[in-house]
Amino acid sequence: MNLNSRHLLKAITWRIIGTMDTLVLAYIFIGSIRIGFMISIVEILTKTLLYFYHEKFWFKSTVIKSRKRHMYKTFSWRFIATCDTIFLGFIFTSNFVIGFKFGGLELLTKMFLYYIHERVWYRISFGLDKHRRIKTNSRLKSK
Repeated sequence: MNLNSRHLLKAITWRIIGTMDTLVLAYIFIGSIRIGFMISIVEILTKTLLYFYHEKFWFKSTVIKSRKRHMYKTFSWRFIATCDTIFLGFIFTSNFVIGFKFGGLELLTKMFLYYIHERVWYRISFGLDKHRRIKTNSRLKSK
């Protein structure tokens, strides 16, 4: 397996969790399961793509400490994703106020869910074995 497989699988698992959260919050907050489904479907495309590139960026990061790294990743991802949610909320309701309210509510629930997702994936070695060997060999050669 390669790193892109890991990034893709992380993106898919997060999107499943995120989509379920969006659907529930849209129904509770906006009061429309139809709008919730529409936003959720479009979000699958926009946020999976955004998350994939977010993962690639953070994989190259020099922030090593896991808790600090996960907090930075949580906040940077939430900023990107909340902007996307606000925009989609506006597109589907034609109302920026609803978009901002929906994005604000989602900000709270998804930051918690994302942090848990990151902690779980930190413990999973899928797609990392070859990468770890390459890093170790290159460190040994440079000494």
